[in-house]
Amino acid sequence: MELTDQQIEQFDRDGFLVFPDLFDRSEVAVLRREVARLSGIDSEEVVREHTGGVRTIFRVHEDDGPTRSKPFHALVRTPRLLRPVQQVLKDDGVYVYHTKINTKPAIEGTVWQWHQDYGSWMRDGCRRPDMATFNLMMTDTTEMGGALYLIPGSHKLGRIEPVYDESTSYKFWAMPKQRMIEILKSSPEPVAVTGRAGTCVLFHCNVLHASGHNLSAEDRWHIYVSCNTVANRPQLGENPRPDWVVSRNWNPLPLEADDGVLKAA
Repeated sequence: MELTDQQIEQFDRDGFLVFPDLFDRSEVAVLRREVARLSGIDSEEVVREHTGGVRTIFRVHEDDGPTRSKPFHALVRTPRLLRPVQQVLKDDGVYVYHTKINTKPAIEGTVWQWHQDYGSWMRDGCRRPDMATFNLMMTDTTEMGGALYLIPGSHKLGRIEPVYDESTSYKFWAMPKQRMIEILKSSPEPVAVTGRAGTCVLFHCNVLHASGHNLSAEDRWHIYVSCNTVANRPQLGENPRPDWVVSRNWNPLPLEADDGVLKAA
């Protein structure tokens, strides 16, 4: 899939692009079966809520490790996903920085606070914000079900110094409350990305985004494929985060079969 010049201009302006129904129901069904299988694995790559339900499953795109998955390995190489990333990053040498499946179980799936991905990634040693994330919804997503919200144009603010948030089961760098209030009051209305399973959103690493509690009766399953340019690979310092969060596999991804997910089932 090739983005048009207009789509690239829109990404540069807003910091994100939404692709309704980019993957079909049969592909999504394959990926959902994998999520169900991976959810039963006891590993550090599987982060659980305080209640025991799965919050996040990391590193599903590689061909080794406890959370390896052939369908997700194929997914990150499909032209529908990889080619738009190459285009918005203006570099064909792209690799997966990390993959994570956020499951947000019905009723108990908790929030992800307002943050910029590059808030953490610069601390990992990535020198430039030449990074983006491709999110695929594996379930129908509603606002009540904990949809992802993005603030249009917020990537133009540049990186904002975050604070370390320990309020949820996965601790990470989030936006300072007062600064976030100021930004919300002076920015366009946040956009809730909702839609049918198979819908995708591609967003810049400095776009401010968040998601709320899942108050619905249905689980909300999303796969996030975060990508970096090989030229921007992290300069790892002392005590780097583990490779299931910051990949050490810097080989550029090849464009492979667009029906790879179905073939890997």
